[in-house]
Amino acid sequence: MKGYGKRLNQGAIRDAEELAGIAKAGRLAGRLRRELGKRVRPGATTMELNRLAERYMRERGASPAQKGYHGYPYALCAAVNKCVCHGMPDERRLKEGDLVTLDFVVELDGWMADTAWTFAVGRVTDSADRLRRAAYRATMSGIAAASSGKRIGDIAAAIRDAANPYGIVSQFGGHGIGRSMHEPPEVPHVGEAGTGARLREGMVLTIEPMLTEGVPELYIAEDGWAVMTMDGGWAAQFEHTVAITREGPLILTL
Repeated sequence: MKGYGKRLNQGAIRDAEELAGIAKAGRLAGRLRRELGKRVRPGATTMELNRLAERYMRERGASPAQKGYHGYPYALCAAVNKCVCHGMPDERRLKEGDLVTLDFVVELDGWMADTAWTFAVGRVTDSADRLRRAAYRATMSGIAAASSGKRIGDIAAAIRDAANPYGIVSQFGGHGIGRSMHEPPEVPHVGEAGTGARLREGMVLTIEPMLTEGVPELYIAEDGWAVMTMDGGWAAQFEHTVAITREGPLILTL
């Protein structure tokens, strides 16, 4: 396949045409994320948001890449409060003060882009707001460190410095993305500067740290999907799909 070149084990090196395809999917993902955010309010259900996401994609010639992935039945994941990730949408109504993370992958013309966002439901407590802001800061710090010539561990180190004093989930991380949802390289969000694969111009990665209020010890709920904190602490996550370019990291899911 064009663009896979010689570095498949460390991630595909994309040419300008391929980057444009991923960026097109990313722009659609960013617009959908904004539309979802307008509808996150007390009384809304995550199933309503799921239906909106699928309809929005399909009406624009795209498809929800998560639907059917390893049997997952929905267009997005919806993680509320102590759910860290992979929560299934349902008909329970969101309450004032909740945090809800919506995570989805858009596939458009064979290219994919992945994004997640933790939304505040109405007015949230100061502690929930601090967690949410820290998660955003950690993601943006990780992205800022994703420059050609640096290493994967430099992303993790930047996330660690920005995330303090919150826990950082080590069991899940970012990944390459393009024709498939998950491609090399893996992008762990816990690690040391100067370690891991070297970042090269043309790579496309997701950077998506998950922060927890307490110790980031997790378990999987009975549905086999939702990942929960052991201590009941809340979690927050922001995710962008990012291209490594000569000029620096380029966010494709704005």
